[in-house]
Amino acid sequence: MKIRGERECQACGTRWSYYETGSVVCPDCGSLRSVGLDDPTEHTANPANLDLTEIRALVDDEPVADVAEAAAERCREFVRKSGFVSGGALQVLDDTYLAAIELRYAGEEVARSMRVSDDEEYYVLELLRGADRGERPQADDVPESLRSARGLAYAEAVDAYRADVRRYLDDNPDETARSLLATLRDHQKRIEALDGDVSARTAGELVYVARAIGRALIDDDETALAEAQRRLDDFEVAL
Repeated sequence: MKIRGERECQACGTRWSYYETGSVVCPDCGSLRSVGLDDPTEHTANPANLDLTEIRALVDDEPVADVAEAAAERCREFVRKSGFVSGGALQVLDDTYLAAIELRYAGEEVARSMRVSDDEEYYVLELLRGADRGERPQADDVPESLRSARGLAYAEAVDAYRADVRRYLDDNPDETARSLLATLRDHQKRIEALDGDVSARTAGELVYVARAIGRALIDDDETALAEAQRRLDDFEVAL
């Protein structure tokens, strides 16, 4: 979405940046009457903060299914608000977003399960412990019963990032990057068609490629673009 991010209040004259506040309401007088001062610029990244402190406080007193459901809801809201283009500048696909989207999927899975294994409970609580700091369990630690949650979560994260990178490329053309995104989408769709039931390392490889494409565009890093191409050429879906 293209917006005029630099705002001026018509009531009191205050100037502020929508890119920083995510609001057209004047921060000084509360007026909704403002005008944009700059050219319309692509912007999808609204200010969003993931804080799971209150959810973690429930662990000792509530059933794990209820805690998982509450965590999933908090992460769902965070993911909904998140984006990867801020004032025309492409952002990274960061660890907090990945941890949040996986906690959402894993939390939903545990919340609707009739019986939660010790491994599943431990894994979801590990995600809950560190997701808002961008900490995720390693691929080898994913329980077999929750690998679909990671597969679908990472596929959705890559899809969201890919969509924003395409928006960025509309204003900053790079045909090589656009071609790589198309191939990345094909692999993402294959994982989704398998309901995410792939190895955690396969899901992680999908994320690695998306990040390499982003890094190439953010840092003008041709080495990263070549690495993304190589990884895509060698990409295999391990079940």
